[in-house]
Amino acid sequence: MFSIVRVVVLSLLVLSFFAVDIPAQDASGTPPIEVADSAATSKSDSDSGEPKPAPGAALDQPPPSAEVPQVASVATLFDRLTVTGGQGAVDEVPGSAHFIGASDLERQDYSDIHRILRQVPGVNVQEEEGYGLRPNIGMRGTGVERSSKITLLEDGILIAPAPYTAPAAYYFPTAGRMEAMEVRKGSSSIIQGPFTTGGVLNMISTSIPYDFGGNLELFGGTDSTARMHASIGDGSERFGWLFETYQLQTDGFKELDGGGDTGVKLQDYVGKLRFNTSSSARIQQALELKLGKTIQDGDETYLGLTEEDFASTPYRRYAGSQADRIDTDHEQIQLRHFIQPLAYADVTTTVYRNDFFRNWYKLGSVGGVSISDILDNPDAHPGLLAIVRGDADNTTGSLSIVANRRDYYSQGVQSVAAFRFDAAGAAHELEVGVRYHEDAEDRFQEADRWGMQNGRMFLVTPGAPGTNANRVSNAEALAFFVHDQMRFGRWTVQPGLRYETIDFVRTDYGRNDPDRTGSNLNVRQNGVDVVIPGIGVTYSMSPAWGFFGGAHKGFAPPGAGSDVRTEAEESINYEAGARYESGPVRAQLVGFFNDYSNLLGRDTLSSGGSGEGDLFNGGEVDVLGIEASFSTDFAQSLGLNRQVPFRLSYTWTRAEFQTGFETDFEDWAPRVEPGDEVPYIPEQQWSTEIGTVNEKWGTFVTLNYTDAMRTSAGQGPIPDGEGTDSYFTADLSAEYQLISKLRLRAMVRNLTDETYVVARRPAGLRPGMSRSVMLGFTWGF
Repeated sequence: MFSIVRVVVLSLLVLSFFAVDIPAQDASGTPPIEVADSAATSKSDSDSGEPKPAPGAALDQPPPSAEVPQVASVATLFDRLTVTGGQGAVDEVPGSAHFIGASDLERQDYSDIHRILRQVPGVNVQEEEGYGLRPNIGMRGTGVERSSKITLLEDGILIAPAPYTAPAAYYFPTAGRMEAMEVRKGSSSIIQGPFTTGGVLNMISTSIPYDFGGNLELFGGTDSTARMHASIGDGSERFGWLFETYQLQTDGFKELDGGGDTGVKLQDYVGKLRFNTSSSARIQQALELKLGKTIQDGDETYLGLTEEDFASTPYRRYAGSQADRIDTDHEQIQLRHFIQPLAYADVTTTVYRNDFFRNWYKLGSVGGVSISDILDNPDAHPGLLAIVRGDADNTTGSLSIVANRRDYYSQGVQSVAAFRFDAAGAAHELEVGVRYHEDAEDRFQEADRWGMQNGRMFLVTPGAPGTNANRVSNAEALAFFVHDQMRFGRWTVQPGLRYETIDFVRTDYGRNDPDRTGSNLNVRQNGVDVVIPGIGVTYSMSPAWGFFGGAHKGFAPPGAGSDVRTEAEESINYEAGARYESGPVRAQLVGFFNDYSNLLGRDTLSSGGSGEGDLFNGGEVDVLGIEASFSTDFAQSLGLNRQVPFRLSYTWTRAEFQTGFETDFEDWAPRVEPGDEVPYIPEQQWSTEIGTVNEKWGTFVTLNYTDAMRTSAGQGPIPDGEGTDSYFTADLSAEYQLISKLRLRAMVRNLTDETYVVARRPAGLRPGMSRSVMLGFTWGF
């Protein structure tokens, strides 16, 4: 079915695009085209060497070239791939919304998505390997496991490997090549879906420049780390192109017993091509093609440390992890068409396809006992722990290393029509959208048997592919939404409605049928139809003060092959807040309450489970929280001739189970009592940044604090062995403009070299990244 839809849609796009380029009419004819005022800055533009604008300003719209006018279709196309409308439209969102623009990202030049998102209140993160390549992100108490409870987008398109079937984000877009990040929470997030409880993270890739230019960044530093980001592109009134690459290589900050790398090699490539009508055309159109490929080779493991070993050597990696490795390959294609046939209406249609392969080859068990059990109870398994450490020999192949080989794809077509009109005494901006989506996960795994001798591992018995897991899970989803923004006087009301119908199929061929003949076939089917309403209201009391509130239904799909007793995740979510903006001062305070009727937990290897992907009901859960943010520039109040930007964000969250139950889900097992706190959600966290910038120099310091978190459900003081550390980290960056468009930069992460526990799952304690130093330059041309 999808191939037919794809051919029809592509044919219509091509035919419509090459329609006659009709010149615009004068005032007596068709009204002039409305040009959106929020266009993104490519990094080549933002690195021009000009003094940086003050924080909080509308940073992300470059002035059009004198030779190349900003075409309405190109400007509006950017607006349609955002979820906030850009920096200038954030204050119109009837909920918590944050836009992190190019200049904000450049201050510390973070490539770790965890560090980037700490500046956004209401976002929870759990570090893992130190580089943010497989992030754990949650919003408003949704849980953070593999970012599987939030909607992840790149340029407005679903980007998780299989967002419906298997939403755990083992692939995540390279944060270092993005020019902007958006976070949208609250009732207006139902436009995206399918996960509507916490919110949406949209990553905006580098835009095609308006004229010829590019950017080059080269850095080197601690642990033999080397990083390159380069882009080049050109634009004219009717054509534009971009090529970009991001490269990262590091030996890693952990030390493997017996020697060896513990780092990663990442290669990311993106190409864009755009055709559009001229600025004088009455019917504005644009067609943009985006191609991407990301390859990653990582010497990564799930194996952590015992309490005793972490206390003495926190960055150690046991000898039993020396064969652990993850290889991934991701390819994406997006074809986006924009048409504005009337001044008050436009349609954006996108056809997309993502293919992702991964094989995470990692130690799963020793002597038939999982590494989670060994590291959680080392006194009960001293002999097995000795093998893991490389202190004892084993020649019978007791170390089981699973090749978690999986293929994913996601593909679909989505179209959004926007209309602007006046009716019933209000100005309306109506959006109507539809998305047809398919995705799948194909597991074809085996387990090899390894031995240990003199601290070195050797292969004893290779496994047969398909004998560990041999199944395919599929999802088909059809979604519709309608959202209206009605302005009258000081009030803005934004009602919305989303409908999703989802069908799941899990086909399990069994571990004794690697050829997939169907001799041991087990097919499980399930589905769900859901209506997701929401409404948000904004009141502008004055040009500086605004108040907002809203309520909406939260939803997360139940997943493929779910047991008939497993329910979809549902909640009713409320929020109320206030905004203030005057000059350089921006402030926001939001209170939220998420009332879950059923919270879902997913069994994964990364959570310490079996990795089957089964879902577990968590019953009723209440999540209460406060989000606060403040930013300004102290330059004027201090009478300085330089910028002194300051930012502060704070989050308080309380997430508690309201019902008691017994469960096999690792994070909650064996029993949950009413009042138990949900694991991996810190009660308090804050982030602050201050800097000083003049025409030549720029320096920024970022401080982050995160409370201790539970790693299993419970209440009262966190018992020893059931939580992570509270921790405080400091990051520093400094830059000097050597000549026009050439800047020297230095960056220090974890300036005080803080040692802290970021996770106890799935197997033992794992540390945050140690202090690292990077030196390099950026050059724009």
